[in-house]
Amino acid sequence: MTDYVAANQRFVTCSNQDVVYGLGFAALDVEPVVVQVPDFGDRFWVTAVWDARTDSFANLGAQYGTAPGFYLIVGPDWDGEEPAGITRVIRSSTDLVAYCPRVFLNDTAEDRAAIQPVLNQTMIYPLSHYDGTVKTKDWSSVPSFPAPPIGDDEIRWVDPEKVFAQLPTILETVPPLPGEEGLYETFRTMLRVAEPATLNAIAVSAEQELIAPLFHWRFNGPPAGNGWYSPTNSAQFGFDYATRAAVARSSMFQNTPSESKYVFTETDSDGVDLDGTQSYAITFAPGQTPPVEGFWSVTLYNSHHFYNANPLERYSLGTKNQTLVYEDDGSLVLYAGPEAPVAGRESNWLPASADNFTLLIRGYWPERTMLDTTWTPPTVTRIN
Repeated sequence: MTDYVAANQRFVTCSNQDVVYGLGFAALDVEPVVVQVPDFGDRFWVTAVWDARTDSFANLGAQYGTAPGFYLIVGPDWDGEEPAGITRVIRSSTDLVAYCPRVFLNDTAEDRAAIQPVLNQTMIYPLSHYDGTVKTKDWSSVPSFPAPPIGDDEIRWVDPEKVFAQLPTILETVPPLPGEEGLYETFRTMLRVAEPATLNAIAVSAEQELIAPLFHWRFNGPPAGNGWYSPTNSAQFGFDYATRAAVARSSMFQNTPSESKYVFTETDSDGVDLDGTQSYAITFAPGQTPPVEGFWSVTLYNSHHFYNANPLERYSLGTKNQTLVYEDDGSLVLYAGPEAPVAGRESNWLPASADNFTLLIRGYWPERTMLDTTWTPPTVTRIN
């Protein structure tokens, strides 16, 4: 938790290199945890805390006006006493939670140095470690254990042949939402009467026929214009099981729309797949870069939704880049392709992978026009 995420990570698809990430998990039935929020000053930050359904519930970040302090995350059945000095108690609907701070980082050596003190005070720890004082952790000294090479795809987190064996535990540890009680009973009945081999075969078939296609962006949200798609209920899925599954398959651990608006495409504005052997212009009309209070970016991913390795080590462009060149009329043209664009526009270039690729726009702390689709994403046109 000192710099952008490593470009070769395969833990989760569609990470970005606009923020410094942290990631942790907690079992709140064992013990509540304290989220320590330092003083970020004018720097944008947001911290998501997701329940077992990947719905976000904590509302911690710059857009919420969150004050520095200590925020206690407790489980659904916790009835303990709030310790002195706790800023707010936040209750999760499930005992299992995931936690992820995102802290904006300009792509400069100066900002990499400037951000370290505040990162070293960005922490989460068990309630038993809480004493009311601000703790500091030198994240640069934490041991690193690189994952073994696994290929081009994301780590395979779900084994379809084990899904139904694990389902009873999930049903016991993740309480039903109001109205889901009958669905839970249906699952339990199915598990009692169905042959395990039959269920496993169904799960394997379902992964191939139903889950694998959800990797494509067109299944992740409604059209947003110019061939782009955008979910409207990220991390607020509720009973929208289809979108939850699609996001889990394609780009897990999203923020809520008011925290981060995600807009993605696999095609140009004519509906033709983006081809890494071709060059494209991504054109924001004058005054039409993503309308945000925080920051925005465009990230290029290969067909596996990971970064395209390139000599520039450049994977995204946006607010963090101080050298973007605007046209005389105020428009901004970014370029994606195998070769650098015309002289003077190299800083606007995203090197593309040799196969098909995808683009993802992020708008952190989006303005209303980005949320209600008044704002239209840029055109993506193939160029010579």
